[in-house]
Amino acid sequence: MSTSAEATVLITHAVGLHARPSVKFTKLAKSFTAEVEVAVAASGPWFDAKSIVKVMAAKAPKGTMLHIRAKGDGATQAVEALVDLVQRDFDEDADHARSA
Repeated sequence: MSTSAEATVLITHAVGLHARPSVKFTKLAKSFTAEVEVAVAASGPWFDAKSIVKVMAAKAPKGTMLHIRAKGDGATQAVEALVDLVQRDFDEDADHARSA
């Protein structure tokens, strides 16, 4: 049985969804078998969340409401994990603390 899920999350990371955050986002999206898409507007355009080029092309700055949707096996888990990653600021605070 195929499932679908969607959510919206606010990007609070200082640089938004750019290089390092995009890599983390797409890497996590790729870990799920579900088809995962992302958009900066509820009406789209929607991008393949497993494509680093397409995710970076979205140019989502801090303050953007990021829309995430998935369908297929593990769709709910994929959306929940990606929302959690965005809410954790892509784990960048911990990365910066280690390098400081």
